[in-house]
Amino acid sequence: MRSPLLLSLFLAVSAPAFAQMPPIPTAERPFAIIRQDPGLDRIVDVGTKPEIWGTGYGLTEGPLWVDEGKDGYLLFSDLISNAIYKRTRDGKLSLFLDKAGYSGDDIMHAGFQTKRGRMNVLLIGPNGVTMDKEGRIIWCASPDRAVMRLEKDGTRTVIADRYEGKRLGGPNDVVIAKDGAIWFTDSSTGMRDGGKNPTREIPFNGVYRVKDGKVQLVVSDKDIPNEWVNGITFSPDGKYLYLNFGFTRVDRYEVHPDGTVGEPQRFITGEGSDGMKVDTLGNLYTTTGALPGEVRITSPEGKRLGTIQLPIINKEPKEQICATNVAFGDPDGKGLYITACQRIYHLRLKVAGVRAKAAR
Repeated sequence: MRSPLLLSLFLAVSAPAFAQMPPIPTAERPFAIIRQDPGLDRIVDVGTKPEIWGTGYGLTEGPLWVDEGKDGYLLFSDLISNAIYKRTRDGKLSLFLDKAGYSGDDIMHAGFQTKRGRMNVLLIGPNGVTMDKEGRIIWCASPDRAVMRLEKDGTRTVIADRYEGKRLGGPNDVVIAKDGAIWFTDSSTGMRDGGKNPTREIPFNGVYRVKDGKVQLVVSDKDIPNEWVNGITFSPDGKYLYLNFGFTRVDRYEVHPDGTVGEPQRFITGEGSDGMKVDTLGNLYTTTGALPGEVRITSPEGKRLGTIQLPIINKEPKEQICATNVAFGDPDGKGLYITACQRIYHLRLKVAGVRAKAAR
Protein backbone atom coordinates (compact mmCIF):
# COMPACT_ATOMS: atom_id res chain seq x y z
CA MET A 1 0.00 0.00 0.00
CA ARG A 2 1.21 3.48 -0.81
CA SER A 3 0.83 6.38 1.60
CA PRO A 4 -2.01 8.93 1.14
CA LEU A 5 0.54 11.63 0.31
CA LEU A 6 2.08 9.45 -2.36
CA LEU A 7 -1.32 8.70 -3.84
CA SER A 8 -2.28 12.36 -3.82
CA LEU A 9 0.77 13.22 -5.90
CA PHE A 10 0.91 10.05 -7.94
CA LEU A 11 1.31 10.70 -11.65
CA ALA A 12 -1.04 9.13 -14.15
CA VAL A 13 1.97 7.25 -15.48
CA SER A 14 1.81 4.91 -12.53
CA ALA A 15 -1.26 5.52 -10.39
CA PRO A 16 -3.27 2.53 -9.20
CA ALA A 17 -5.51 4.81 -7.17
CA PHE A 18 -5.72 7.86 -9.36
CA ALA A 19 -9.24 8.46 -8.07
CA GLN A 20 -7.63 9.86 -4.93
CA MET A 21 -5.96 12.65 -6.90
CA PRO A 22 -6.94 16.20 -5.89
CA PRO A 23 -9.68 17.79 -8.02
CA ILE A 24 -8.60 19.18 -11.39
CA PRO A 25 -7.97 22.93 -10.92
CA THR A 26 -10.66 25.20 -12.30
CA ALA A 27 -8.86 28.52 -11.89
CA GLU A 28 -7.00 29.69 -14.96
CA ARG A 29 -3.24 30.02 -14.53
CA PRO A 30 -0.90 31.46 -17.16
CA PHE A 31 2.59 30.20 -17.87
CA ALA A 32 5.04 31.78 -15.47
CA ILE A 33 8.65 31.53 -14.34
CA ILE A 34 8.88 32.20 -10.61
CA ARG A 35 12.21 33.55 -9.34
CA GLN A 36 12.91 32.20 -5.85
CA ASP A 37 16.61 33.02 -5.66
CA PRO A 38 18.92 35.41 -7.58
CA GLY A 39 20.79 32.36 -8.86
CA LEU A 40 17.95 31.82 -11.33
CA ASP A 41 19.18 34.82 -13.32
CA ARG A 42 22.13 32.77 -14.60
CA ILE A 43 19.70 30.18 -15.96
CA VAL A 44 16.67 31.90 -17.47
CA ASP A 45 14.96 35.27 -17.68
CA VAL A 46 11.63 35.31 -15.86
CA GLY A 47 10.02 36.91 -18.91
CA THR A 48 10.96 34.04 -21.24
CA LYS A 49 7.94 32.75 -23.16
CA PRO A 50 7.45 29.11 -24.13
CA GLU A 51 6.79 27.65 -27.52
CA ILE A 52 4.23 24.85 -27.80
CA TRP A 53 5.77 21.95 -29.68
CA GLY A 54 2.50 20.19 -30.20
CA THR A 55 -0.75 19.41 -28.42
CA GLY A 56 -3.40 16.71 -28.50
CA TYR A 57 -1.02 13.90 -27.57
CA GLY A 58 -2.01 11.09 -25.23
CA LEU A 59 0.43 11.27 -22.33
CA THR A 60 3.93 12.38 -23.23
CA GLU A 61 7.14 11.30 -21.52
CA GLY A 62 10.77 10.43 -22.24
CA PRO A 63 11.94 13.50 -24.25
CA LEU A 64 15.30 13.14 -25.99
CA TRP A 65 17.04 15.55 -28.36
CA VAL A 66 18.94 13.88 -31.20
CA ASP A 67 21.57 15.85 -33.12
CA GLU A 68 21.36 15.66 -36.91
CA GLY A 69 23.69 17.74 -39.03
CA LYS A 70 23.65 21.33 -37.81
CA ASP A 71 20.30 20.89 -36.10
CA GLY A 72 18.38 17.88 -34.79
CA TYR A 73 14.98 16.63 -33.68
CA LEU A 74 13.06 15.67 -30.58
CA LEU A 75 11.98 12.14 -29.72
CA PHE A 76 9.34 11.58 -27.07
CA SER A 77 7.23 8.69 -25.89
CA ASP A 78 3.45 8.56 -25.63
CA LEU A 79 2.19 6.19 -22.96
CA ILE A 80 -1.32 6.03 -24.40
CA SER A 81 -0.41 5.79 -28.09
CA ASN A 82 2.20 3.03 -27.50
CA ALA A 83 4.68 4.92 -29.64
CA ILE A 84 7.81 7.02 -29.76
CA TYR A 85 7.31 10.10 -31.96
CA LYS A 86 9.77 12.31 -33.82
CA ARG A 87 9.22 16.06 -34.08
CA THR A 88 11.44 18.36 -36.13
CA ARG A 89 11.91 22.09 -35.66
CA ASP A 90 9.73 22.88 -38.68
CA GLY A 91 6.78 21.20 -36.99
CA LYS A 92 6.78 17.88 -38.81
CA LEU A 93 5.58 15.03 -36.60
CA SER A 94 6.19 11.41 -37.57
CA LEU A 95 6.06 7.99 -36.00
CA PHE A 96 9.55 6.94 -34.95
CA LEU A 97 8.80 3.61 -33.29
CA ASP A 98 5.49 1.77 -33.12
CA LYS A 99 4.43 -0.67 -30.37
CA ALA A 100 7.35 0.60 -28.32
CA GLY A 101 5.79 -0.11 -24.93
CA TYR A 102 3.75 -3.26 -25.46
CA SER A 103 4.70 -5.42 -28.43
CA GLY A 104 2.15 -8.18 -27.91
CA ASP A 105 -1.46 -8.69 -28.99
CA ASP A 106 -3.25 -9.43 -25.70
CA ILE A 107 -4.24 -5.88 -24.88
CA MET A 108 -6.93 -7.09 -22.45
CA HIS A 109 -4.19 -8.15 -20.04
CA ALA A 110 -1.50 -5.56 -20.76
CA GLY A 111 -0.83 -2.00 -19.75
CA PHE A 112 -1.92 -0.05 -16.70
CA GLN A 113 -5.40 1.41 -16.42
CA THR A 114 -5.63 4.85 -14.85
CA LYS A 115 -6.98 8.36 -15.53
CA ARG A 116 -5.75 11.38 -17.44
CA GLY A 117 -7.88 14.36 -16.60
CA ARG A 118 -11.49 13.14 -16.83
CA MET A 119 -10.55 10.33 -19.20
CA ASN A 120 -10.10 6.69 -18.22
CA VAL A 121 -7.10 5.47 -20.20
CA LEU A 122 -4.79 2.51 -20.65
CA LEU A 123 -1.08 3.21 -20.36
CA ILE A 124 0.30 0.81 -22.91
CA GLY A 125 3.27 2.76 -24.22
CA PRO A 126 6.97 3.33 -23.44
CA ASN A 127 8.35 5.63 -20.77
CA GLY A 128 11.94 6.92 -20.37
CA VAL A 129 14.14 7.31 -23.47
CA THR A 130 17.88 7.94 -23.80
CA MET A 131 20.83 7.36 -26.13
CA ASP A 132 24.04 5.37 -25.66
CA LYS A 133 27.57 6.35 -26.68
CA GLU A 134 27.10 4.70 -30.07
CA GLY A 135 24.03 6.78 -30.86
CA ARG A 136 21.53 3.95 -30.37
CA ILE A 137 18.17 4.74 -28.79
CA ILE A 138 17.45 2.99 -25.49
CA TRP A 139 14.02 3.07 -23.91
CA CYS A 140 11.86 1.63 -21.15
CA ALA A 141 9.19 -0.65 -22.61
CA SER A 142 7.28 -0.71 -19.35
CA PRO A 143 4.36 -3.00 -20.34
CA ASP A 144 6.83 -5.43 -21.94
CA ARG A 145 8.75 -5.23 -18.64
CA ALA A 146 12.03 -4.64 -20.45
CA VAL A 147 14.71 -2.10 -21.34
CA MET A 148 15.19 -2.08 -25.09
CA ARG A 149 17.76 -0.83 -27.62
CA LEU A 150 17.15 0.15 -31.23
CA GLU A 151 20.01 -1.08 -33.42
CA LYS A 152 21.30 0.82 -36.44
CA ASP A 153 19.58 -1.67 -38.77
CA GLY A 154 16.21 -1.08 -37.09
CA THR A 155 16.08 -4.30 -35.10
CA ARG A 156 15.30 -4.28 -31.40
CA THR A 157 17.48 -5.80 -28.70
CA VAL A 158 16.43 -6.62 -25.15
CA ILE A 159 18.97 -5.01 -22.81
CA ALA A 160 17.35 -6.21 -19.58
CA ASP A 161 14.11 -7.97 -18.75
CA ARG A 162 15.18 -10.09 -15.78
CA TYR A 163 17.16 -9.96 -12.59
CA GLU A 164 18.50 -13.23 -11.27
CA GLY A 165 16.13 -15.06 -13.62
CA LYS A 166 13.00 -13.20 -12.51
CA ARG A 167 11.06 -10.81 -14.73
CA LEU A 168 11.19 -7.10 -14.07
CA GLY A 169 8.02 -5.31 -13.07
CA GLY A 170 8.11 -2.32 -15.42
CA PRO A 171 11.16 -0.17 -16.20
CA ASN A 172 10.29 3.50 -15.78
CA ASP A 173 13.28 5.77 -16.44
CA VAL A 174 16.76 5.23 -17.86
CA VAL A 175 20.09 7.08 -18.01
CA ILE A 176 23.60 6.38 -19.32
CA ALA A 177 26.55 6.72 -16.91
CA LYS A 178 29.97 8.12 -17.80
CA ASP A 179 31.37 4.61 -18.24
CA GLY A 180 28.58 3.66 -20.66
CA ALA A 181 26.64 1.57 -18.15
CA ILE A 182 22.86 1.72 -18.39
CA TRP A 183 21.03 2.60 -15.17
CA PHE A 184 17.26 2.25 -14.91
CA THR A 185 14.45 2.29 -12.36
CA ASP A 186 11.95 -0.55 -12.14
CA SER A 187 8.62 -0.86 -10.34
CA SER A 188 5.39 -2.84 -10.60
CA THR A 189 3.73 -0.26 -12.85
CA GLY A 190 4.39 -2.21 -16.05
CA MET A 191 1.64 -4.68 -15.12
CA ARG A 192 -2.14 -4.46 -15.03
CA ASP A 193 -3.09 -3.99 -11.35
CA GLY A 194 0.52 -3.19 -10.46
CA GLY A 195 1.84 -5.04 -7.43
CA LYS A 196 -1.36 -7.09 -7.19
CA ASN A 197 -0.70 -8.73 -10.57
CA PRO A 198 -0.15 -12.49 -10.08
CA THR A 199 2.61 -12.48 -12.69
CA ARG A 200 4.82 -10.25 -10.56
CA GLU A 201 8.10 -12.09 -9.94
CA ILE A 202 10.32 -9.55 -8.17
CA PRO A 203 8.65 -8.50 -4.89
CA PHE A 204 10.40 -5.13 -4.68
CA ASN A 205 11.10 -2.01 -6.74
CA GLY A 206 14.66 -1.12 -7.55
CA VAL A 207 17.40 0.64 -9.46
CA TYR A 208 19.56 -1.49 -11.74
CA ARG A 209 22.84 -1.08 -13.58
CA VAL A 210 23.62 -2.95 -16.79
CA LYS A 211 27.28 -3.27 -17.71
CA ASP A 212 28.82 -5.86 -20.05
CA GLY A 213 25.50 -7.71 -20.14
CA LYS A 214 25.27 -8.13 -16.36
CA VAL A 215 22.22 -6.75 -14.52
CA GLN A 216 23.23 -5.46 -11.08
CA LEU A 217 20.79 -4.35 -8.36
CA VAL A 218 22.00 -1.01 -6.96
CA VAL A 219 19.15 0.32 -4.81
CA SER A 220 15.90 -1.31 -3.73
CA ASP A 221 12.93 -0.72 -1.44
CA LYS A 222 13.19 -4.16 0.17
CA ASP A 223 13.85 -2.65 3.58
CA ILE A 224 11.79 0.53 3.20
CA PRO A 225 8.02 -0.17 3.09
CA ASN A 226 5.73 1.93 0.88
CA GLU A 227 8.61 3.29 -1.18
CA TRP A 228 9.27 2.97 -4.90
CA VAL A 229 11.56 4.44 -7.53
CA ASN A 230 10.88 6.71 -10.49
CA GLY A 231 13.12 9.39 -12.06
CA ILE A 232 16.90 9.00 -12.22
CA THR A 233 19.84 11.15 -13.36
CA PHE A 234 23.50 11.87 -12.61
CA SER A 235 25.41 15.01 -11.68
CA PRO A 236 27.40 16.46 -14.63
CA ASP A 237 30.63 14.82 -13.46
CA GLY A 238 28.89 11.49 -12.84
CA LYS A 239 29.97 11.38 -9.20
CA TYR A 240 26.45 11.57 -7.80
CA LEU A 241 23.20 9.78 -8.56
CA TYR A 242 19.90 11.59 -8.07
CA LEU A 243 16.88 9.40 -7.48
CA ASN A 244 13.18 9.94 -6.82
CA PHE A 245 12.48 7.40 -4.14
CA GLY A 246 8.91 7.37 -2.96
CA PHE A 247 7.49 10.43 -4.78
CA THR A 248 8.00 12.31 -1.51
CA ARG A 249 11.67 13.18 -1.87
CA VAL A 250 14.81 13.21 -4.02
CA ASP A 251 17.90 11.49 -2.63
CA ARG A 252 21.50 11.88 -3.74
CA TYR A 253 24.03 9.05 -3.67
CA GLU A 254 27.77 9.03 -4.17
CA VAL A 255 28.62 6.69 -7.05
CA HIS A 256 31.54 4.30 -6.53
CA PRO A 257 33.81 3.06 -9.36
CA ASP A 258 32.39 -0.48 -9.11
CA GLY A 259 28.85 0.74 -9.81
CA THR A 260 27.66 0.63 -6.21
CA VAL A 261 26.48 3.72 -4.36
CA GLY A 262 26.92 5.18 -0.89
CA GLU A 263 24.27 5.89 1.69
CA PRO A 264 21.42 8.13 0.51
CA GLN A 265 21.58 11.81 1.40
CA ARG A 266 18.30 13.72 1.47
CA PHE A 267 18.42 16.38 -1.27
CA ILE A 268 14.78 17.48 -1.65
CA THR A 269 12.00 16.55 0.73
CA GLY A 270 8.29 17.14 1.06
CA GLU A 271 7.34 17.21 -2.61
CA GLY A 272 6.65 14.76 -5.39
CA SER A 273 8.92 14.43 -8.39
CA ASP A 274 8.98 12.52 -11.65
CA GLY A 275 11.55 12.85 -14.48
CA MET A 276 14.78 14.73 -13.74
CA LYS A 277 17.76 16.21 -15.59
CA VAL A 278 20.77 18.41 -14.73
CA ASP A 279 22.36 21.35 -16.50
CA THR A 280 26.09 21.91 -16.94
CA LEU A 281 26.21 24.00 -13.77
CA GLY A 282 24.91 21.06 -11.78
CA ASN A 283 21.42 22.44 -11.17
CA LEU A 284 18.73 19.77 -10.87
CA TYR A 285 15.47 20.12 -12.82
CA THR A 286 12.66 18.08 -11.27
CA THR A 287 9.13 17.66 -12.62
CA THR A 288 6.02 17.34 -10.47
CA GLY A 289 4.39 14.61 -12.50
CA ALA A 290 0.69 15.27 -11.95
CA LEU A 291 -0.64 18.45 -10.38
CA PRO A 292 0.41 21.21 -10.18
CA GLY A 293 2.40 20.92 -13.44
CA GLU A 294 5.75 22.49 -12.60
CA VAL A 295 9.46 22.20 -13.31
CA ARG A 296 11.51 23.08 -10.25
CA ILE A 297 15.15 24.15 -10.47
CA THR A 298 17.41 23.39 -7.49
CA SER A 299 21.10 24.26 -7.12
CA PRO A 300 23.72 21.55 -6.39
CA GLU A 301 23.71 22.85 -2.81
CA GLY A 302 20.00 22.11 -2.48
CA LYS A 303 18.73 25.71 -2.76
CA ARG A 304 15.51 26.24 -4.73
CA LEU A 305 16.29 28.75 -7.48
CA GLY A 306 13.01 28.93 -9.33
CA THR A 307 9.89 27.24 -10.63
CA ILE A 308 8.49 27.00 -14.14
CA GLN A 309 4.69 26.90 -13.86
CA LEU A 310 2.80 25.43 -16.78
CA PRO A 311 -0.57 26.95 -17.65
CA ILE A 312 -3.92 25.71 -16.39
CA ILE A 313 -6.64 26.03 -19.03
CA ASN A 314 -10.23 25.98 -17.82
CA LYS A 315 -12.17 24.35 -20.63
CA GLU A 316 -13.72 21.02 -21.49
CA PRO A 317 -12.54 18.38 -21.99
CA LYS A 318 -10.27 19.00 -19.02
CA GLU A 319 -6.58 18.75 -19.82
CA GLN A 320 -4.26 16.89 -17.49
CA ILE A 321 -2.03 19.53 -15.90
CA CYS A 322 1.32 17.86 -15.51
CA ALA A 323 5.04 17.99 -16.12
CA THR A 324 6.33 14.45 -16.55
CA ASN A 325 9.91 14.98 -17.72
CA VAL A 326 12.41 17.37 -19.28
CA ALA A 327 15.26 17.21 -21.77
CA PHE A 328 17.86 19.64 -23.03
CA GLY A 329 18.21 20.12 -26.74
CA ASP A 330 18.82 22.44 -29.69
CA PRO A 331 22.29 22.59 -31.28
CA ASP A 332 23.72 24.52 -28.31
CA GLY A 333 21.96 22.44 -25.63
CA LYS A 334 20.17 25.49 -24.24
CA GLY A 335 16.67 24.45 -25.25
CA LEU A 336 14.53 23.00 -22.47
CA TYR A 337 11.82 20.59 -23.59
CA ILE A 338 9.02 19.75 -21.16
CA THR A 339 6.67 16.82 -21.69
CA ALA A 340 3.33 17.87 -20.23
CA CYS A 341 0.81 15.07 -20.81
CA GLN A 342 -1.15 16.34 -23.83
CA ARG A 343 1.44 18.97 -24.72
CA ILE A 344 5.14 19.58 -25.18
CA TYR A 345 6.72 22.94 -24.32
CA HIS A 346 10.04 24.39 -25.43
CA LEU A 347 11.82 27.41 -24.00
CA ARG A 348 15.29 28.83 -24.29
CA LEU A 349 17.70 29.01 -21.36
CA LYS A 350 21.00 30.82 -20.77
CA VAL A 351 22.77 27.63 -19.72
CA ALA A 352 23.22 24.34 -21.57
CA GLY A 353 22.03 21.07 -20.15
CA VAL A 354 23.67 17.68 -19.84
CA ARG A 355 22.47 15.56 -22.76
CA ALA A 356 22.66 11.95 -23.82
CA LYS A 357 24.81 12.07 -26.96
CA ALA A 358 26.75 9.76 -29.21
CA ALA A 359 30.51 9.88 -28.71
CA ARG A 360 32.25 11.92 -31.41
